[in-house]
Amino acid sequence: MRYPARELAWLWRELRIGVPVAFGVASFFAIMLREPFGRSLAYSLCITMTIQVLVEVGRYGLLRGLPDTSAGAAPGAPATPRRWPDWKWMSAWIVVSGVAGYFGGHAIGDVLTGGHGTLSELMGNPRGLLLSMTVVLVLSLGISYFHYVRGRIAAAEARAQAAMRSAAENQLRLLESQLEPHMLFNTLGNLRVMIGQDPQRAQVMLNQVISFLRATLQASRSGPHPLSCEFDRIADYLALMQVRMGARLQIELDLPAGLANLPVPPLLLQPLVENAIKHGLEPIVAGGWIKVTARREGGTLVLGVRDTGVGLSELPPGSDCFGTAQVRERLAQLYGKAASFQLLAAGDNDGGTLAVVRLPLS
Repeated sequence: MRYPARELAWLWRELRIGVPVAFGVASFFAIMLREPFGRSLAYSLCITMTIQVLVEVGRYGLLRGLPDTSAGAAPGAPATPRRWPDWKWMSAWIVVSGVAGYFGGHAIGDVLTGGHGTLSELMGNPRGLLLSMTVVLVLSLGISYFHYVRGRIAAAEARAQAAMRSAAENQLRLLESQLEPHMLFNTLGNLRVMIGQDPQRAQVMLNQVISFLRATLQASRSGPHPLSCEFDRIADYLALMQVRMGARLQIELDLPAGLANLPVPPLLLQPLVENAIKHGLEPIVAGGWIKVTARREGGTLVLGVRDTGVGLSELPPGSDCFGTAQVRERLAQLYGKAASFQLLAAGDNDGGTLAVVRLPLS
């Protein structure tokens, strides 16, 4: 049976715990059975290490037929142990390893210490044998469960790092979507026309473009920022869109002063606002309005993006897949089940779509 170097390293780390356990067991028997500590320590080390070797060999042996989920890990990813077999098999093997390891380790201890007949003496002492086997089995199950829990924690940490990498990739994808060529080309085209017709207005628009691009690049590389900054970036983007769409686009931003400093993930609402413009309002000749709001509901921050566009029923399949998927993924990675996202049909006569994001305030 061949073990990869990573698994051998984990095996060695797991075997090392047998040393302090052996010291504890030796101290226990030295006190309870009044045996010399050095002799008890030698036998404890032999028995403990033999049991652990048998448990680990059985563990990896049972896993040989299962796919190794860590085999395809990306370079630089944290090394994690392979998962445990089904506990109904592993528990039985731990009991077998405890019994076999006890007698095998005791025999090795006889050889190392020069003891003769100690095992037969122990067999003739049912009370001592029962005490020894009880301690051995309890420790075997306890140590195995400790390694199992530690492996689960290591796997959770690996998943957390993978989620962080995924979040970084999502931010890059979001940045690409925000700087997509058609938006920039249309904006620059409008600027070129405006420079000849209204230089002062063109200067204002150019400042907005610069502000939007700088803020977007900074936000994509930063952690949580105040909600007021999120609204400022949305205002910059909508100002550019308003230059393109003119009177067809009406804008309303509603941010209560008491919520302005609350931390939120950067660029969280941006894809929802882009979806509202691109898929909701631009297809309508007459245009419409978009409203971005923030309010508090108990311990929850509720963010809304409402438009009076074509509505969900008129959207082509998958048209808003990236924006909504990106928001859902980020919320799940950052808040788990404590946050939520809904995309709803507006329930009034104005029609359109309502996107609602709920974040925990704590």
